[in-house]
Amino acid sequence: MKNLTITLTDAEYEKLGVNKETLSFAELFEIIKDEISKHNLNVVTELAAKYGVSEMSMDEINEEIKAVRDAKNNR
Repeated sequence: MKNLTITLTDAEYEKLGVNKETLSFAELFEIIKDEISKHNLNVVTELAAKYGVSEMSMDEINEEIKAVRDAKNNR
């Protein structure tokens, strides 16, 4: 087994919600994966608001998806 040392600032340590000083790779991976998911959700939410998608109903969204798929299939 190999050891890898990673240095985090106090702010990063708190932001990631790390609660111990020794983690397995799987534990670190899950923490980072969750943080990336939160970040990506924030980006998507901002883009949806910017382009007006957040105001669309599910029916409108589904119609847009169907139109794009139909156009792609009719090339």
